Amino acid sequence: MKRAIASMGCGALFAVGLALSGMTLPAKVTGFLDFTDGWDPSLGFVMGGALAVLLVARVLTPPKPLLAPAYGTFRVDGIDARLVGGAALFGLGWGLSGYCPGPAVVSLGSGAQAAWFFVPAMLGGILLAGVFERRFRGAAQPADAEACG
Repeated sequence: MKRAIASMGCGALFAVGLALSGMTLPAKVTGFLDFTDGWDPSLGFVMGGALAVLLVARVLTPPKPLLAPAYGTFRVDGIDARLVGGAALFGLGWGLSGYCPGPAVVSLGSGAQAAWFFVPAMLGGILLAGVFERRFRGAAQPADAEACG
């Protein structure tokens, strides 16, 4: 229960930060991404502030988590076509819509009409990517791939 409450608190803090920084406003985001006409650098300062908080948090992080047995780890496989293609699609969607997944979900709470179209489309894309992943990656792997980890 403590982990669920902590997760809820972190999510709420993240949502408030997104709203206060203007990340939930597509016009603000596209203004940051458009270098040709009235570029708005303010979201760069938001990102810089987030990095500063991350650096302080990394220095102050205790050796063992308070509410979990260990910190999670991530497997790094390097840069491949899948990563580059996914990043390009993400960036294209972000630039065209002005929404990133987190801010889009937060925007649902504010009643932003565009978010009510974007979020279902995003979820559909996630489901479709899962279908392609299973179909194409599953066919390309040897039968004993699960045993390999």
